[in-house]
Amino acid sequence: MASITASLPPPLFLQASKTLFRTLQKPPVPCIRERQNCAFVVKATGESSESSTSLSIVKSVQNVWDKSDEDRVGLIGLGFATIVALWASANLVSAVDKLPLIPNVLEVIGILFSLWFIYRYLLFKPDREELFQIIIKSISEIFGR
Repeated sequence: MASITASLPPPLFLQASKTLFRTLQKPPVPCIRERQNCAFVVKATGESSESSTSLSIVKSVQNVWDKSDEDRVGLIGLGFATIVALWASANLVSAVDKLPLIPNVLEVIGILFSLWFIYRYLLFKPDREELFQIIIKSISEIFGR
């Protein structure tokens, strides 16, 4: 189990104040008026989907590591290649970012592509359904179903 302790200022918790979507209630833990802070302790009761995904990745890497010596060399090489690729891509992005007009041109291209994508796939219902079918088809091709 994980626990998180947070110290929040009291203006965030007003008694029965209404917001756009819901009504905030009085906090379950009384605030100490002298310190002007409320302390809450949060405990996790179950596993989240992202932690279980990362655990499954770790377990699959451990299975490959335990299989044989050839797989260990390949796994070490793959890890090293990943680190080198991340380092090279970070340096490439920082080098392109230092050029005078390139970042602004790439930003305009990104905005124009986003506007086109919204118009092409998200604005109308038949286009959204087409995008959904494309995504499902791609996922089924990736997983081989």
